[in-house]
Amino acid sequence: MSLGTRRCARPRRTILQVAHDQQHWQERLSSLAEKHGVVGATLAIGHGTEDLVAATGVLNVRTQLPATPDSVFQIGSITKTWTATLVMQLVDDGLLDLDLPVVTYLPDFRVADPAVTAAVTARQLLAHTSGIDGDLFVDTGRGDDAVEKYVAAMADLAQIHPLGATMSYCNSGYMVLGRLVEVLRGQSWDQVLRERLFAPLELEAAGTLPEEALLWGAATGHLRVPSQPEPVVTPLWGIFRGGGPAGLIHSRAIDVIAFARLHLADGLAPNGTRILSESAARAMRTAQVAVPDRWTLGSGWGLGWILMAWDGKTVYGHDGATYGQAAFLRVLPAGDDRPALAVALAVNGGGARELFQDLFGEVFAELGGVAMPQPLHPSADKPDDLQRYVGRYARESVDMVVELDDGGLALVTRSTGPLGSGEPSRYRLVPCEPDVFLLQPDGDADGMPAVFFQVDDHQYLHLGARATPRVS
Repeated sequence: MSLGTRRCARPRRTILQVAHDQQHWQERLSSLAEKHGVVGATLAIGHGTEDLVAATGVLNVRTQLPATPDSVFQIGSITKTWTATLVMQLVDDGLLDLDLPVVTYLPDFRVADPAVTAAVTARQLLAHTSGIDGDLFVDTGRGDDAVEKYVAAMADLAQIHPLGATMSYCNSGYMVLGRLVEVLRGQSWDQVLRERLFAPLELEAAGTLPEEALLWGAATGHLRVPSQPEPVVTPLWGIFRGGGPAGLIHSRAIDVIAFARLHLADGLAPNGTRILSESAARAMRTAQVAVPDRWTLGSGWGLGWILMAWDGKTVYGHDGATYGQAAFLRVLPAGDDRPALAVALAVNGGGARELFQDLFGEVFAELGGVAMPQPLHPSADKPDDLQRYVGRYARESVDMVVELDDGGLALVTRSTGPLGSGEPSRYRLVPCEPDVFLLQPDGDADGMPAVFFQVDDHQYLHLGARATPRVS
């Protein structure tokens, strides 16, 4: 694997030391990927002014082509931070006011609630506080009008919480932001992205369409199928084009680091090009809302970025997931005694999150001197009143039932959208803190946090970064 260096090397480090870093992280990536059954992965580390890249595994179990640092993977919802950057460029150019209603710029925009239609702002969409049901997955074709058609299809989307009341992850909101970019720039979201981010960042491999990915070594996603002993290739390569602003970018891991460097430099590209104003870049990292589930991703959300506190230090980033692929980006700004650190990982199947947790834990401890937060642990204390959590919780694409089970709680989930099987899954809800549980399959020591909370006397379950209301 290769090691790239840009500008000058870190002070007091020799070429041999840098090469040792490369070998060390290559070995850790390969070893941990094997441990967690990962099909293929690429890693990029930006530490100070140096870049390290590594890769392991294969791009496709059918072809057995090896993954390399120049392979492109889908970065999924990390795309949202790129779309947010395009939106903030509109603010810089005086074309958009984040606090004016979206209908000021998109007069045909509609959702089910007329009051939300009239009032929702770009700021609320950027911070996932609109309350619009965010998981509408509908293919609106491959044309340049795909995003426009998607936004039109949102007309019947209901509210899952009052406008601005809390945070719930909203893919649909980012399609609206992409449409704002299109209307105010007079071009497709894809084209604006190429001209205003890919080109000034000099990213030759980054793209949004599968025919662009084919020009490089492209990873395909893999899934675990109960009847198959090994991961199998996904039936689809990528998401629909209308979902582009929320998750369509593919790139090399090192391209994600170039984007992270843009934000570490408050809007200045590595080649010296001013892409975003300093004030806009900083605003993107300014907390807009607290997240009820502070363990899964972060404790707050900015204008695009997820905000975290690791070991008393500020970290920001984003995750992404598509068909059998996952990506992770974490950024630690420079401190008095340490250079800035940005780490990007892309995985095309297997234990992606487990690899992320182990590998990023090591990288940030060794290169940043920062410990990742500890996961939630079950508590010996059980809530006195379990009945108050019981009920049916539902939103677009998912139906969940919390029920009493052998002295505890269980959660039965069923996907009702096109991306799910429709088959129910059952989990234990293991108590951890007041109103906080771990969602665990039987016999599984790990789990996802599930947080119960109230807004205006209405009960919600925050799970997977989404707030789901109790409906019965």
